[in-house]
Amino acid sequence: MFNKIKMLNGDWYEPMKSITLSKERAKVKDLCYEYNNIPPSKGKERTKLIKKIFGKTGKEIWVESNFYCDYGYNIEAGDKLYINHNCVILDCAKVKFGKNVFVGPNCGFYTAIHPTDVKTRNKGLECAKPITIGDNVWIGGNVTVLPGVKIGNGSVIGAGSVVTKDVPDNVIAVGNPCYPIKNINN
Repeated sequence: MFNKIKMLNGDWYEPMKSITLSKERAKVKDLCYEYNNIPPSKGKERTKLIKKIFGKTGKEIWVESNFYCDYGYNIEAGDKLYINHNCVILDCAKVKFGKNVFVGPNCGFYTAIHPTDVKTRNKGLECAKPITIGDNVWIGGNVTVLPGVKIGNGSVIGAGSVVTKDVPDNVIAVGNPCYPIKNINN
């Protein structure tokens, strides 16, 4: 339990040495396996299970298969969330999606941070920083969102971008690293 508290507080912890965290990861990975094997035509069954996986959900969420996460309980979804195929959410810290968020295929949201020093990294330590996606955001295909990032309301992230820093409200942002290229006038 000690490592879980450290994880949730954003401190360095040892995920592989924690019985509690290992059991929680195994449980949600079984749920993701089950979810990924429900036929697409069984929408109500899929919705019921994804709501069991996520920590908090709004109305009208749809997550295409295949979907993977580390814990599930750190994922919060607002109303009208759509996540396309092959999404990975490493939710060692909170990952919050606002309302009316569209996520393209093959996207990853990674909260985990590993030490850059090889000796420290080889000890199995990591920490995590939360990710926050605002309302009315569109994230294109093959986007990677890194730890600690906030994407502002109304913004669009171009396909293939690697989001390493915060993105302001109402911009189109692209690239690796991702940066705003245009304001969106609504």
